[in-house]
Amino acid sequence: MNPIAGMGGKVGLKGTDNVLKEAIDKGAKPIAPARALEFLRKLKENTNGVKIDIFVCPGIMGEEETRTAGFLAQILPMKIGKETSAEDTKTAVRLLTEARVDLIVFVGGDGTAKDVFDAIRSGTEALVLGIPSGVKMYSGIFAINPSDAVDVVLGFAQNQAEVEELEIMDADEEAIRDDTFSVKLYGFLKGPFLQAHIQGSKQVSPETVDEMDNQMAIARFVVEEMPAGSTWILGPGTTVKRIAELLKIDKTVLGVDIYKNGKVTLDVDENRILKEVEDWENTWIILSPIGHQGILLGRGNQQISPQIVKRVGRERILVVATKSKLESIEGKVLRVDTGDAETDEMLRGYGRVVTDYREWRLVQVQ
Repeated sequence: MNPIAGMGGKVGLKGTDNVLKEAIDKGAKPIAPARALEFLRKLKENTNGVKIDIFVCPGIMGEEETRTAGFLAQILPMKIGKETSAEDTKTAVRLLTEARVDLIVFVGGDGTAKDVFDAIRSGTEALVLGIPSGVKMYSGIFAINPSDAVDVVLGFAQNQAEVEELEIMDADEEAIRDDTFSVKLYGFLKGPFLQAHIQGSKQVSPETVDEMDNQMAIARFVVEEMPAGSTWILGPGTTVKRIAELLKIDKTVLGVDIYKNGKVTLDVDENRILKEVEDWENTWIILSPIGHQGILLGRGNQQISPQIVKRVGRERILVVATKSKLESIEGKVLRVDTGDAETDEMLRGYGRVVTDYREWRLVQVQ
């Protein structure tokens, strides 16, 4: 477990690499321990006679959560300090491969996935599965959430999961903080694959004339239909940016912004949203799902936290997506992974997605 993974999310830093101190100064709290514990507890409850031997990193890299979940595990012979690093992850992976484990499960984000990739030696037979706890997670190696990761592990243990090469993506966090999307393919890792439980890698929206026209048609409809005097919490994405362009205001492509009374507040974090919004009964959240993954909340927009989602309410979350993006989403379903079970449950069911001017589609949210 990477204990600091995802701490830059709610505080609007778009990652945690090289900005941990800043994240802590802004009030960031650890996320990975709860994600790891959720996975381990469900695994403990659902083994149903399947024998699983667990090796775990010492201390804050997983030992504490493993004990809390009730597992007896073998502790890897490695020393870690009060703060962990990429080298600790790589050491753990090397020790796990030397122990000839079948499956390496890590809790973290794209940066942790890259570290695992770097440490995997040629010829290693161990498969890899990620439990999402980062900010973005564009890589395809991740389960959709900790609960899905349990299903994948048990499916693998019972020979019910396929083995596939899954993408590891390299996101330049410094560029992303400057609102420039800079992500490239880093490599492939073999992992267990269970349909509808693995998120797949992010797909970038095509920059075609048809796509832009579709985005602008969506934007016109949204601007016409939104109630007068309302506050808009604008999520990331080019489709949402078209709405801002129609309003003749600035918009960060990769950040969360607030629009009210003709003015925009750019690149806000959770605390700023809570401070700026005055009338929650007339506030809307506008979101566009991640291409191919179909994830609405929990990837790259953690500033829109469960606390904010609950205050706004499900009925005032407006989802926008072009027809081609909606078609590209695996399973044709949208997904939420806010880290809060109550919020996720509130958002499940069928919801309307604006796909063109005065055109909606009913899409299931899982």
